[in-house]
Amino acid sequence: MIDENTSQYKPDYAVVPGVVLADFISSLGMSQAELACRTGLAKKTVNEIIKGKAPITPETAIKLERTLGRPAHFWNNLERQFQEDKIRLEEQNRLSNHLSWLKKFPVNEMIANKWIREFKDNKVDQLNEVLSFFGVASPEQWKCVWNNYGATFRQSSQGEHSAEAISAWIRKGEIDAQEIKCQPFSRKSFLDSMNKIRQLTNEEKPFIFIRELTQICSHNGVAVVFVPPLKRTGVFGATRWIGDKAVIMLSLRYKTNDHLWFTFFHEAGHIVKHGKSDIFIDIKDQDENGKEEEANSFAQNQLIPQIEFRQFIGSGVYSREKIIEFSRKIGIAPGIVVGRLQREDRVQWNSTLNKLKVHYKWAI
Repeated sequence: MIDENTSQYKPDYAVVPGVVLADFISSLGMSQAELACRTGLAKKTVNEIIKGKAPITPETAIKLERTLGRPAHFWNNLERQFQEDKIRLEEQNRLSNHLSWLKKFPVNEMIANKWIREFKDNKVDQLNEVLSFFGVASPEQWKCVWNNYGATFRQSSQGEHSAEAISAWIRKGEIDAQEIKCQPFSRKSFLDSMNKIRQLTNEEKPFIFIRELTQICSHNGVAVVFVPPLKRTGVFGATRWIGDKAVIMLSLRYKTNDHLWFTFFHEAGHIVKHGKSDIFIDIKDQDENGKEEEANSFAQNQLIPQIEFRQFIGSGVYSREKIIEFSRKIGIAPGIVVGRLQREDRVQWNSTLNKLKVHYKWAI
């Protein structure tokens, strides 16, 4: 069997070293009894090696080197490869009993997003690819790792969300975050950078504000990654720590600037207000708790200071002109003001004011 994805030969059988040994002594016109006599090995031992019932030990390999002229590492490598192939085949057979587990994952989406390679004709190899993506040895170990995440969110409906899809989204964020080099985390420095980041909301071109956002954050010990959402996740964003590096993951789920920037500052709130051991996964219709409310308040106040917002809503006039005027005054994108008004039910969600929002789309 040839793995076309790696151009490496992966046998679907294990070659017993004794078969090679038997062929070699046969070519020399040597019997098993003569080999036993020349090496000092028992006839039974030689026979068991040839039948694959006994291994070629390092000591035996040296004796074969002296007797047959083939170096010890040749025989040692035969034995090592045999043992590895045998274990691999046993593992393949074991994994074949877990193919139903593979069906729970959005494999086609992960392939389309180029997160994993595709193995069309071998489901066990596809299962191995998914396990490698997650960095776990088996489905049991996936469950062990995912249980650490599962307690961090409550699902509004079991039918709407998939733990497997959410875990794939989180894992992709972890992989991308590990590639980002960050300075040591500084809570004070990160907080001081909030105003500079806030100014980026006025930049409509993603390739500009994403570059600057990731640079500012990495300088303060925070890795920011954008990960396309998967079906049945409902994920807006997530926050966790990888060692001493803080990680913010953003899905751009609703593809508008008000949702994007609110989610970023919400996740930033988790970083500056909550512990390193906490993992936060923000999901659609998730029940609020104390820490989520704290993160929401942080995001609201960072984007639109509460005092200035109260002054603005005091007039009760939310026209397009007034919103643009107010947003310019406080130095923020008008679409974010619209989003805040909608969250507080001061403006309808289907309002024509939505035209003030900037819309994005994923380019994959």
